[in-house]
Amino acid sequence: MYDLETRRRVLALLGEGRSLNSVSRMTGISRSAIRAWRTRIEPARSGTDCTGRASGPAYAYLLGLHLGDGCISRQPRGGHALRIACADAWPGLIDACEEAMRAVRPGNSVCRAHTQGCTMVTPYSDHWPCLLPQHGPGRKHERRIVLEPWQQAVVDVQPWDFLRGLIHSDGSRVVNRVTRNVAGETRRYEYPRYFFTNSSGDIRRLCTDTLDALGVPWRQANACNISVARREAVALMDRFIGPKH
Repeated sequence: MYDLETRRRVLALLGEGRSLNSVSRMTGISRSAIRAWRTRIEPARSGTDCTGRASGPAYAYLLGLHLGDGCISRQPRGGHALRIACADAWPGLIDACEEAMRAVRPGNSVCRAHTQGCTMVTPYSDHWPCLLPQHGPGRKHERRIVLEPWQQAVVDVQPWDFLRGLIHSDGSRVVNRVTRNVAGETRRYEYPRYFFTNSSGDIRRLCTDTLDALGVPWRQANACNISVARREAVALMDRFIGPKH
C-alpha cells in the first residue's frame, strides 16, 4: 500500500501537467491506482479488509514466484487478477503455487488456464496491488523493483521460502557432466548446481542478498545468471529447495 505522502507526490506530478501515462512510467505505479487517487487520496482503512500486509511462508513463496513469473492486471468489471505462469513440465509447482495463493487469500477463487506448455494460475482479488506492490506498467527489468519494508521483514523471517519461490519461477537445478583424462584414463564426473536467471538487476540482487543472508556462496555466471555450485552450498539448497517436480 502506498502512503499518503507518496500519493500526494504523484498527484502533484499530474498537477504539473504531466500525463497519466508518463507519471505511471516515472513512478512505477499503475494508472488505475493513480486514477483512483484522484477520487480518493486517503489509503483504505483496515475495516475494508485491505491492510496492505501479509506474512508467513506462503506469502514469502508467492512473492518469489510473482517477481519471477507473475503479473497483476485490472479486470474490466473491477478487481484484479494475479497471474503466475507455471510450466506444465512441473505439475508439483503448479499445485504449490495454487496452495500459496489460497493460503494468502483464502476467501478468493483460483483458476487455471492452459496454454501451450504452460498453465496460468490465477486468483482474483481487489487487494493484489496492495499485497504485491511491485506490479506496474512495463517489464520488470525496465523499471525499479524494490521491496517495501514490511515485505523485507517477511523475507528476513522466511528467507528460504522466498528463495524457493525465486528458484521455482526463474531458477533451475542442473547436473553438469564433464570428462577428464587422468593418468591416461578417461573419467567422467557429474556435479549438480543451481541457477537463477532474470533480466532484472534488482530482482537478481534480491536473490543474491537472500543467499548472502543464508550463508550460501554464489557467483555471477554471466549478465543474467546467478550460479550456486559449491558442493556444500548445493547440499544446503537441496535440503531447503530441491529440484522442481
